[in-house]
Amino acid sequence: MQEQDIQALSEKCAKLETQIARQHDTVSISTHQLRTSLSAFKWIFKMLLDGDTGPLTPEQQKLIEKSMQSNERMIVLVSDMLNSLHVEDLSLTYKKESVDLVALIDEVLFDFSSESFKRGVELLFLKPSPLPLLHTDKDKLRIVIQNLVENAIKYSNTGDKVFITITEENHSLILSVKDSGIGISQEDQGKIFSKFFRATNAQTKEQLGTGLGLSITKTIVEGLGGSISFKSTLSEGTTFVVTLPL
Repeated sequence: MQEQDIQALSEKCAKLETQIARQHDTVSISTHQLRTSLSAFKWIFKMLLDGDTGPLTPEQQKLIEKSMQSNERMIVLVSDMLNSLHVEDLSLTYKKESVDLVALIDEVLFDFSSESFKRGVELLFLKPSPLPLLHTDKDKLRIVIQNLVENAIKYSNTGDKVFITITEENHSLILSVKDSGIGISQEDQGKIFSKFFRATNAQTKEQLGTGLGLSITKTIVEGLGGSISFKSTLSEGTTFVVTLPL
């Protein structure tokens, strides 16, 4: 290949990269705007159901409840799409800082305290002795913990407990999230990190979901230089283990 051919090919690649970046930005901005509008609808529906604008007839209440459920499904989908776009951006850089993993988990568990209470699931964080700080991206690690804790709550049964533990081994911190919920069948375990995949029993247990959460989680963990694995038995529960290098 001659030098001018190489130059022409390089220019074409640069143009294509620019086009892809612009399309990515357009989708990202549009998705953000869509989520903002959906969130506004959510609070309007809530105001109507709470009677802030006056009493509703039974028929009106049923219609608004169904609309709110559909709106909630769309919010979940759009949020997962945003996370997926964010994680897969080729120009994405990880902003690393010193992170107290115990404090970060405490923050996430506080955020999920009302959800776990509503579902009758107890969150138990078995705090270790003082651990060294992680040099990692706090915001992205938060997404990992949020996804694992949220799944553990959603796929547990009323009265179940979710155990969160941290240990230090071989210059790494190991985070474990263990539930005793519906579990994952053997035939589904090989696909659990695939995009848009949801196990049949997961769809039955929880209708809301896009199948992007664990795919995003795996991408982030590997981007942070770590690894994720799991063990599961159908109807007995699942344990996810994230290993993060110190």
